[in-house]
Amino acid sequence: MLADLRFIRVLLVGGIFATAIVPLQPARSQMLPQGWGSVGVKEGRASYAVGARWIDLGVEVGGTEQGEAGADVLKFVSLPLLSPYAGVGLYSGEEPLAYSAGVQVRPQGNWFMGAGYHSVRGVNGQLGIKF
Repeated sequence: MLADLRFIRVLLVGGIFATAIVPLQPARSQMLPQGWGSVGVKEGRASYAVGARWIDLGVEVGGTEQGEAGADVLKFVSLPLLSPYAGVGLYSGEEPLAYSAGVQVRPQGNWFMGAGYHSVRGVNGQLGIKF
C-alpha cells in the first residue's frame, strides 16, 4: 500500500514538473477519439485494459488474470504535453468499487503513452493512437 502511494505521488510531482518546464503551446482540439491498450501488474499478477477518450472524458474496460473484470469512467485534464486523469469504476470480485489515476504523455504525432495506477489492476503502462 505504501509503495502504491509513493507511485501516485511520483506521477503527480513528475507531471507538475514536466508541465512547468514545457513551453506553453495552444492545445489542439480533439475532434476524433483516441484509443489505447494497457498492460499492468498487481501483486505479481498480470492485468489488461483497453480504453478510449474523446475530448476530456474516457472509458476503460479491463480485467485481471484472476478473472476480475469491469469498466471505469475517466476524467482528463488537457495540458499542452501531459494529460493527468482520475477515474472510478465498477469491478467484479472482492473490490467492486475501483479508483485510478495516472498521466498520458501526448507528444506531436499520432502515438502517445501513459502510466497509471488502478486499485484493482495495479500499476500499468499504456500505448495509444490519436486518430
